[in-house]
Amino acid sequence: MKRFIIIFFSFILVAVIAIYTFNYFQLQSKMNNVIKSDPRNSGIEVSVHFGNYFNPSVLVYDLTSISSTNSMADVFRVFLQFAEKMQSKEFKVIELSFKGKTKFKINGDYFRTLGKEYSWQNPVYTMRTFPEHLMNPDGYRAYPEWTGGLLGVLVKQMEEFNDFHKKWYLEDIVK
Repeated sequence: MKRFIIIFFSFILVAVIAIYTFNYFQLQSKMNNVIKSDPRNSGIEVSVHFGNYFNPSVLVYDLTSISSTNSMADVFRVFLQFAEKMQSKEFKVIELSFKGKTKFKINGDYFRTLGKEYSWQNPVYTMRTFPEHLMNPDGYRAYPEWTGGLLGVLVKQMEEFNDFHKKWYLEDIVK
């Protein structure tokens, strides 16, 4: 019986190490490269892993730390640079979390589009239109898609981009 318990716990330990290693090499190592490759990314820490660590159709993008010198643009740029690194991967959904708590979700196809467009798309356009692709954790749309006069739409889109950052992590930082 004692031998069985040792073998059982050894198996569990090996499985946990294998899952962690798989997540690290598939995702976290790429995230670490994104942060190291651009000096503007210094001060931002992100943990990335598959959903529940073994569901490869779900990517959890967990913002864990932000320096007081980092801006919303810095946080968003890191996200877009990671999307660019991961553009060859297919995910069903990306969960945007802060310190382990999922705040928003986006469709995996849109995440892939962000990655493919990062090198040439106007970043202000991406910032403006990003909130309309966000879902709350329950899957319902977080922000509407605006129509109407250009100036009014631009103002509302930028307000929502700021509100997204506030709800994603800023509210929790100031608590």
